[in-house]
Amino acid sequence: MSELITADLVDLDLSAPTKDAAARSLAERMVAAHRVTDLDGFLADVAAREAQMPTGLDGGIGIPHCRSEHVSAPTLAFGRSAAGVDFGAADGPADLIFLIAAPAGADDDHLTILSGLARRLMDPEFTAALRAGTEPAAAAALIRGEEPAEPAAEQEPEHAEPGRDAGAEAAEPAADAPFRVVAVTSCPTGIAHTYMAAESLAAAGRDQGVEITVETQGSAGFTKLDPAVIAAADAVIWAHDVEVREKGRFRGKPLVDVGVKAGINRPAELIAEARRKAERGEVAAVAEGDGATDASDGSGTDHAHFGVRLRTYLMSGVSYMVPFVAAGGLLIALSFAIGGYETADAKSVADHFVWGEADSWAALLNQTGSAAFGFLVPVLAGYIAYGMADRPALVPGFVGGAIALTVNAGFLGGLVAGLLAGAVVMAIQRVPVHATLRGIMPVLVIPLIASAVVGFLMFIVVGKPIASLQNALTDWLNGLSGSNAVILGVVLGLMMCFDMGGPLNKVAYAFAVGGLADPTPGSLKVMAAVMAAGMVPPLAMALATTVRKKLFTKTERENGRAAWVLGASFITEGAIPFAAADPLRVIPSVMAGGAVTGALSMAFGATLRAPHGGVFVVPLIGEPFLYLLAVAAGTLVAAALVVLLKGARRTTSDPAGDPAASGESRVAVTA
Repeated sequence: MSELITADLVDLDLSAPTKDAAARSLAERMVAAHRVTDLDGFLADVAAREAQMPTGLDGGIGIPHCRSEHVSAPTLAFGRSAAGVDFGAADGPADLIFLIAAPAGADDDHLTILSGLARRLMDPEFTAALRAGTEPAAAAALIRGEEPAEPAAEQEPEHAEPGRDAGAEAAEPAADAPFRVVAVTSCPTGIAHTYMAAESLAAAGRDQGVEITVETQGSAGFTKLDPAVIAAADAVIWAHDVEVREKGRFRGKPLVDVGVKAGINRPAELIAEARRKAERGEVAAVAEGDGATDASDGSGTDHAHFGVRLRTYLMSGVSYMVPFVAAGGLLIALSFAIGGYETADAKSVADHFVWGEADSWAALLNQTGSAAFGFLVPVLAGYIAYGMADRPALVPGFVGGAIALTVNAGFLGGLVAGLLAGAVVMAIQRVPVHATLRGIMPVLVIPLIASAVVGFLMFIVVGKPIASLQNALTDWLNGLSGSNAVILGVVLGLMMCFDMGGPLNKVAYAFAVGGLADPTPGSLKVMAAVMAAGMVPPLAMALATTVRKKLFTKTERENGRAAWVLGASFITEGAIPFAAADPLRVIPSVMAGGAVTGALSMAFGATLRAPHGGVFVVPLIGEPFLYLLAVAAGTLVAAALVVLLKGARRTTSDPAGDPAASGESRVAVTA
């Protein structure tokens, strides 16, 4: 069995400013080591996993990971970032980044190793050693577990008793009958979070004198808890983001039901909550076929839970749709650049294609791009449903998306079809069935019934009203002029720049690319405004670090040089390191710049048929010079505000000192 990580897969000076750039940098090492066969395909799988749930953990750890058909052998790459990279953790950027790559059919031995690493990440001594290391080979050996040896309580799962998670034997029953908890942990890929939550709960149990036994429903194997252990338990904790298998085993027990990240970040609170429920005598009603899951952290109201889950479902669909948008949109845009807009009316190249004619090649690109665009709505609907109810929901989701196109319900119809398909499948999964039917439920019964129900709803009930709403929205976009267009541009610019790649940014981008599925003059203006505003944050920070270097740390100045390219390429995330270091000054500044750019782009009537590309698709933009003027104006506004606000801070807080030097110290302490 090949080594999971070698010195070539370690980067102790990772300089990537964003999580996407960090994943790419580490993935390139995997490609060089012949562990990944298709870099872009693998990164798409990593991004899809990231869209389901951020992989940042408290304590400065990021663990992007996925299963992918583009991985030839289970592999781990490690990067250490001085500046930190935002992976969505509540306590800030991660400086220790582990990119975990597992083949679609990875064997249990390798997955056991990966799960062992996930457990060790909960050990402060392990992470401290990684932060202090100076040699890639030593870091690789440490991660492999060769130096130093792991504590006995953190050995691999196979050393534990059947049905017990590692660490559980440290809490043998005492004479005074300690409080007993059984727990189940699981995450979408079953590689990392599953085992980290298990170790975190086990450690919290040891600290509180609680006997806790954890069942890890992950990729390294699924060993059911002993029924006697469940029967003796005083309470149950589920820390999961996918359906708990065989839920009926836990019926009649006090239950704490949360997302897997809650198991990692606040295990002591979960155990305390389980104890309170047991003292009150609360008993959860658990149905054997209950497919509901809670991807939230368990805090807040039920409405907040639903909002978090809904956003996750929608972003899952958008993340799978974006590659179709990018490929199809750029092909169509290139076809117009070669043959003009009349290319859209060309005959089918299957019937007429002349090798030496530019018009034939333009038609080929246009018709290929249009074919890719034909999948937008079905893919969106299918993967929204997939995010809700896993593989059984794919068929009804795709069917619902295709029907949305048939009834002219468009992008909005795809959103509704995906949510309907996921909800129908989840409802079917709640129905108890005989054991003889369980094997065919996911591949036959559920897709059959759910597709029929979704077809009825889309064709007969909701399809036509949604089509009417879609048409009204299209007419509104086409009729935008004057102040109305400018106001929409301001709103879109603010959304693109507020969280720089986060949920609001994705909503604005999804709104824009949805219009490209059936382009109109109004939707093309929206796409132009969205991309223009999205370029502003990194360009503004690049400009600010160039004209007033002393206001920024050395690391920020280095990031500023990279931000020129990132901004020009429409990678808004290039500004995240600056926003993370100084959010109260950077975020309002770039939002103001984005609002100016969005408003000017709409006022100038700039249009865009390509969904991505930044300055590299300027030849495909309507009113290109005015478009670039809008981007430049927003960049100047944002950069000027950042410089003004940071200069004011310098004057009031440290008039005699060197802000760059003090900033270096501040960043180091934060990391």
